[in-house]
Amino acid sequence: MGIINLTPDSFSDGGLLYRGERLDVNTVVDYAQQLIEEGAAILDLGAESTRPGSQSVGESEELRRLMPVITAICEASRVPVSVDTYRAAVAKEALAAGAEIINDISAATFDTAMLPLLCETSAGICLMHKQGTPQTMQADPRYDDVVAEVASWLAERKNALVAAGVAAERITLDPGIGFGKTDEQNLDIIRRIKELKTLGYPILLGPSRKSFVGHILGLPENERLEGTAAATALSIAFGADIIRVHDVKEMVRVARLSDAIIRSRH
Repeated sequence: MGIINLTPDSFSDGGLLYRGERLDVNTVVDYAQQLIEEGAAILDLGAESTRPGSQSVGESEELRRLMPVITAICEASRVPVSVDTYRAAVAKEALAAGAEIINDISAATFDTAMLPLLCETSAGICLMHKQGTPQTMQADPRYDDVVAEVASWLAERKNALVAAGVAAERITLDPGIGFGKTDEQNLDIIRRIKELKTLGYPILLGPSRKSFVGHILGLPENERLEGTAAATALSIAFGADIIRVHDVKEMVRVARLSDAIIRSRH
């Protein structure tokens, strides 16, 4: 899953696709095509930063950033598009424009209209665990057993969706690396992905350039490629099905070799 941040303030690549203060649609489409050529199987578009400490931009600004881009990308490509949003109104517009997946960091808890929308559509949905909100989640994350608690919470959310009428095969689960977790808790989640796999759903993981990589290696965001590669390879070895990354070309190579070793795929 290749990341396309349509924000000026995302933690690693905010403003990458801007010309001055203006988001350039042609630049974004060209970047999307580059990620596809590098091997992205899914494009994940986000128009609001959810990094620790980020502030909400509001629905109208999220739509203003997202809609021209998603329309252009869906017209230019057949690669499935995912939209990183927790707002039902944004999700509805994105799906109408051609998106196929909603990647909701709140697992349909921030917006009560999200669950009815998912029941009305055939969209895929990624349910992510987080503790707190982007504004507060890294203040003091605490768990008795992070993996057991994340698994229990994700199980409750997927059960709620299935009970409401969302087809089980449309659901993917994300334990939320970096969303209300310490460095050691993030590492524990990666080590114990197989426990999350017992829930019976595909597991998406997003270790790309995250702070735990930087803290352990003592590196800034733009020097975390090797650390991301290590996390990606081991996540695949432990059972992850989808890896959400910034550096698509390099991580596709890591994934292909990891699959060849672990799953006999090449």
